[in-house]
Amino acid sequence: MYNFYPVYRRTGARIVYIDDSWREVRVSLPLRIWTRNYYGTISGISMFGAVDPIYMVMLIKLLGPDYMVWDKEAAIYFKKPGKTRLTARFLLDDIELNLIRKTLESEASLVRTYRIDLVDQEGTVCATVDKVIHIRKRI
Repeated sequence: MYNFYPVYRRTGARIVYIDDSWREVRVSLPLRIWTRNYYGTISGISMFGAVDPIYMVMLIKLLGPDYMVWDKEAAIYFKKPGKTRLTARFLLDDIELNLIRKTLESEASLVRTYRIDLVDQEGTVCATVDKVIHIRKRI
């Protein structure tokens, strides 16, 4: 259903896979007329928008209602123009989730950084996004 959320839909990206446990999500961003920039390659706005909410939503689903999860900041690093469909794969494992829970037993909040690569059909990284996420327990 997230693909139909208007803000996400406008990025041109689509979520193509969500693991039943929400520990893995895959996103696809095709080169289309509405994702192209002036040079005919995938726009940075589409690249960033395609990956922007994913880790936050995954953490909300995985940690549950006892935790507040917010995007804090992000940075995108362009490495090569996206001339074909780009994909991104998001993973969260039990080690990461347990670290978050354990840290928040003694700390008021936690900031985690997650790196996502947008990869073309040949396997070349076209952009890398660092997402900084703020997490705390609800009071």
